Amino acid sequence: MNRLTLFLIAWILPFTVIQGYAQISYSIKVETGLLKYQYNTVDVDPGPNWKGYYLHKQNGIDFNIINGIEVNKKLFAGIGIGYINVEGTNGFSTFSEVEYLPLKARLTPLVNLKIGYSHLWNQYENGTGTGLGEFGVGLNYRLAEKIGVYAKSGFTVTQQSLLIPIRLGIRIR
Repeated sequence: MNRLTLFLIAWILPFTVIQGYAQISYSIKVETGLLKYQYNTVDVDPGPNWKGYYLHKQNGIDFNIINGIEVNKKLFAGIGIGYINVEGTNGFSTFSEVEYLPLKARLTPLVNLKIGYSHLWNQYENGTGTGLGEFGVGLNYRLAEKIGVYAKSGFTVTQQSLLIPIRLGIRIR
């Protein structure tokens, strides 16, 4: 078996075992979003090797898959991977995510927090990797007992920039 296969087994197996408990369920989320550039969070005094800001006045899109567990249909905790494209510059992100839905109603608000790492293959040799932090709020609509859709927005800090993410996603239990 190669490393990818072992990683996928190690990633999915704990969630499958946890599924056996009544109040804890395995859940997967798939989301996509627009990343609207706001400003650079770091003011750089250019030196001789400086090639420019990592993301200067550039918007982007991303696509994320998040695997996790849900407790009492209110609290979600998981880990995710994502693809990032900022006006032609490709990258990826890995992160942990916590999401809280305060109501068990069909339509409920949500609060979301992501912390992780992002890497872009930009103008610097081997690209740049930095921390990623995101806080968001939104609405979740339960289509069926095990399927919900959501929309959320907030702010993301990564690659020395502040971005406003506008995301749409689906949650499957």
